[in-house]
Amino acid sequence: MEKSKKSIGSIIGEYGAFLALIVLVVVISIISPEFRTADNFMTLLRQACFNGLISFGMTCVILSDGIDLSVGSTFALSAIICAEMLIHGVPAPVAILAALLVGTALGVVSGLLVAKGRLQPFIATLITMTAYRGFAMIITDGKPISRLSASIESESGEFLFKMLAKGNLEFGPAENPWFSIPIPVIILVLTLVIFWFILHKTTFGRRIYATGSNAKCANLVGVNTSKTKISVYAISGFLSALAGLIMISRLDSAQPTLGSGYELDAIAAVALGGTSMSGGRGKIIGTFAGVLIIAVLTNGMNILGVKSYYQEVIKAVVILVAVLSDRKR
Repeated sequence: MEKSKKSIGSIIGEYGAFLALIVLVVVISIISPEFRTADNFMTLLRQACFNGLISFGMTCVILSDGIDLSVGSTFALSAIICAEMLIHGVPAPVAILAALLVGTALGVVSGLLVAKGRLQPFIATLITMTAYRGFAMIITDGKPISRLSASIESESGEFLFKMLAKGNLEFGPAENPWFSIPIPVIILVLTLVIFWFILHKTTFGRRIYATGSNAKCANLVGVNTSKTKISVYAISGFLSALAGLIMISRLDSAQPTLGSGYELDAIAAVALGGTSMSGGRGKIIGTFAGVLIIAVLTNGMNILGVKSYYQEVIKAVVILVAVLSDRKR
């Protein structure tokens, strides 16, 4: 009997986020028929892409016993860099690559402050969060940058830029395809698979877990914890920049306030997915479940007409429950 209880408890602990997701989907589907339509599910997955990419990077950081409050500002500043380059005639592939490199570099700066500057991750990324948002405001003078696709001279560049957010991979005859999958959803799933492999099947992944579990012991067995910490912040910056590029492709504009508050949704998704806030324990597939829970919750509340400020309170309660459950485990 005791063995059975332990096995049930371990199952709930490992798959609790997915069980909660299933229950949430079933309940909202019963309450609102609009929720369970195929079009709504595709919309939901498109919306989940931004938080998903940022949350995957946040998972790597939190597994290493850190936190990254600068993801929203990195999201905005990278997007602004790309937008500025596009309106000044830089080819779209070059602008996209430059924005991804900028996002990675911004992450490296946060990592250096943590690993080499020995600042607390919360303080280090609070500093970079404020600075990066300020740079985004300075570059744009606080004004939005519009009509990005119209600024791209080549048709191939315009196609590439639009495909990031508005493209679909279609299956079946060209005239009447059986079904299509949005490109952002494909990017999200591919990123999930890549980072699942990195975290669970590579030496680098084991070093992230070791650094988060006990950095001193990891150093003693030859893990370069400073390098590992810088790397996870670089990954977080890269994925935040990628999410920012998809966002400006979707909006066809960029503004310095983009990504405000996204760090909170990302931390919430990681916590809901069962990753320990003290590092060293968690799975990226759990984070994916957490991302979907937040997306379903937001989408369902919008369909049901719940006001936005009530939604924030409900999200806060959900995060509190997740964190308390983590402490109990």
